[in-house]
Amino acid sequence: MNTIWKVKLALIFLLSISLPLLGQTDKSQKALLKEILANKDYIVGRGHGSTLRQAQENALADLAGQISTTVSSQFDYLMNQKTEGKDITAFTQQVNSIVKTYSHTTLRNALEIIVKDEPEADVVRYIKAVDVDKVFEDRKNKALTYAKNAETFDAGGKVGDALSYYYWALTLLRSCPDGDKMKISFGLNNEQQLQSYLYKKMKECCSNIKVQVVSNTLEDDDTQTIVLKVDYKGQPAVNFNYTYYNGERRSGLSTLQNGEDVISIPAKVNLSKLDLRAEYCCEEEANMDSELRDVLNNTQQAPLEIAKMKLFGIKEVKAMKATEVEGGVTIAASAPLVPNNSNETVGGGTAVKYLDATEAAPYLATMTQIEKALRARSYIGIRNLFTDEGYKMFEKLISYGNARLVRSPDVRFSRFRGEVTCRSFPMSFSFKTNRRTFSENVVFRLNSEAKISEVAFGLEERATNDIMNNNTKRYSEEARQVLVNFLESYKTAYALGRIDYFEKVFSNDALIITGTVVIQTGLGDAKPKEQRHVKYTRQTKAQYLRNLQRTIMSNEFINIHFADNIINKSTGKEIYGIQIKQDYFSSSYGDTGYLFLLIDLEKVDEPTVKVRAWQPDLDPTILDGRLNIADFIL
Repeated sequence: MNTIWKVKLALIFLLSISLPLLGQTDKSQKALLKEILANKDYIVGRGHGSTLRQAQENALADLAGQISTTVSSQFDYLMNQKTEGKDITAFTQQVNSIVKTYSHTTLRNALEIIVKDEPEADVVRYIKAVDVDKVFEDRKNKALTYAKNAETFDAGGKVGDALSYYYWALTLLRSCPDGDKMKISFGLNNEQQLQSYLYKKMKECCSNIKVQVVSNTLEDDDTQTIVLKVDYKGQPAVNFNYTYYNGERRSGLSTLQNGEDVISIPAKVNLSKLDLRAEYCCEEEANMDSELRDVLNNTQQAPLEIAKMKLFGIKEVKAMKATEVEGGVTIAASAPLVPNNSNETVGGGTAVKYLDATEAAPYLATMTQIEKALRARSYIGIRNLFTDEGYKMFEKLISYGNARLVRSPDVRFSRFRGEVTCRSFPMSFSFKTNRRTFSENVVFRLNSEAKISEVAFGLEERATNDIMNNNTKRYSEEARQVLVNFLESYKTAYALGRIDYFEKVFSNDALIITGTVVIQTGLGDAKPKEQRHVKYTRQTKAQYLRNLQRTIMSNEFINIHFADNIINKSTGKEIYGIQIKQDYFSSSYGDTGYLFLLIDLEKVDEPTVKVRAWQPDLDPTILDGRLNIADFIL
C-alpha cells in the first residue's frame, strides 16, 4: 500500500471514531442509529460479541455480507454456462469470499457506532453506498497499475516478474464488480477489454519461454538428473518460477536466477511426458500488498493451460550414467577476453577485463579442484585452497540446503586491485522442510596465491552489465567494480547468515528503515532532505542486527534476488545511492519490495552503509516511486 493511502486510511480511521461521537452532540446515539438504519443511502452491518473486538469483527463481516447482496448481480461474469441458474449457493459463496477481501482492507475504515460495550457488546458498522463504488474503482485502478508494471518487466526481459504482475492485475480485476467490462486504451482509437488483454499477454509470455534439456545423468539411486536451460525471447530467463511433476508428486517452487537449473526425477519417468509448468501466482512475493494477498487467498485461481511448458532437446540429449559424465572447468569461449591494459568500452562504459588463458592458469587449477569436490560432494583435501575466512564461507555455502553443481562450469576470470574473481559456478540449492529450490551463479574471489578468500551469489548478468557499462563519467571503473562486489556480498550475507559482515559494513550511526518512508532520523550525518515522507519503522544498527539474528536462526533458509538496479552519485563525494528491486524469500515468509542503500566509498576498501531503507511498493509522492540519494542531506 502506498504512502498516500496509508495517510488517507489513517485519517479515515480517525474519522470512524470521531464522527459518531460528534454526531451525538446534537442527537442521542439511539437517534443516530435509527436515522442510519432508515436511510437507504447507507449499507449497514451489525455484530454482537462478549468482547468489543469480537463484536466489531462480526459487524464488519455482516457489513461485507450486506454489500455482497447489494453487488452480487454485478459479478455475473463469474457465472459460466455450466453453473448459471444451477448452483446459486456456490456463486453466492464465491461473491462473499471476494467481498471479504474488501473487509480485510478498505472496509475496515467503515464508520462505527458502539451501541453497547462489553460484556455483551453490540456494534454497528456502516458505509455510504456511493463510497462502495469508490472502493471498487480504486481496486480497478490498482489492477491497471499492476498491468503497467508487468509491461515494464516484460520489456526488460524479466519474464518471472512480468507473468506474476500480469496475473496479479487479472486477479484484482476479477474481484471487481463489472471487472470484465474495464477497458485499456492504446493510442487514440484503440481500446481493449483489460481482462482479455491480460490473458493475451500472459499467453504471449509463456509462448516466448523455451525450456531445453541440456543433459540427462542416470544416478545410482534410480533417479535421473536433468539440467535445464530456460530462455525468454532468446535470453536467459530472469527470476523465472516453475514447478514439475516428479512422477510421485508436484515439486516445490523452483526459482531461476540466470536461466539454468537442475531437477531430479525417478529414472522411470519419460521426459516427453514431464509436466513442467510456469508459475505465475507467486503468493509469497504478493505479501508486499496485503490487499493483493487477501484477493489471492479468497478467489479461485485463473487457469492458464499454456503455462505447461514443452521440453526441447529430449531426443538430441543422450542419457548417460554418472560414471560416464566428464567434469571439468573451462574458460568460457564466449567471454570477451579484453587485455588488462585495454581501454575498450561496452555501451559507453568500461568493459570488464578478463584474464587470458596464461594469466588464468593458477586460478583455473584451484577452481578445477573445487569443481571436482562439488561434483563428488566430498571436501576432504581442499582446505589448503582457501584462506581461513574463505573456508568458513565455503562451509556455510555447502551446508546451505542441498547444494549441488548444475553442470561443468564455463568460467571467466577478472582481476581487480590484486584480487581475482571467478565467474561463475552454476549451482542449485534445495531444502528439506520447504521443497523450495533456488539456482544461483556462485562467484569465487581468490587472492594473489590463488587461494579462495570469499564466495558469493553473483548478480544476474544484466544487472552486472548495467553497473559496469554505465556510460556516465562520474563513476570510476573502480567504484563500479566495488559496487558490484558489494551487492553480491550483501545479498550472500543474508543467505549464509553472516552477521559479522553486516556488523562490519553498517556504520554505527546507520539509518535503517523497514517500511515505506521516513520523516526524521536524529541519527548520523544523513537525514531526509524534506519532511514530506511518512515515518514507518526506524531501527538502530544494534536493533536491526538483533532482529536479523533472530530471523536467521528461525528460518531454514533466506534467499534474496536483486533486479532493476539504479545507481546515483552525490556531487563532490564518493557516496552512492543504490535503488534496487528486492525479492525476499525465507522458509516462513516471502515478499517483494524496493531497497535503497546509501553507500560511502570514501574509503574504497571499506564500503560503508549509511542508510538502508525498504519500501513495500512504489510511493507516488516520490518522483520515480523510490527513495533516492536526492532525498537525503549528506
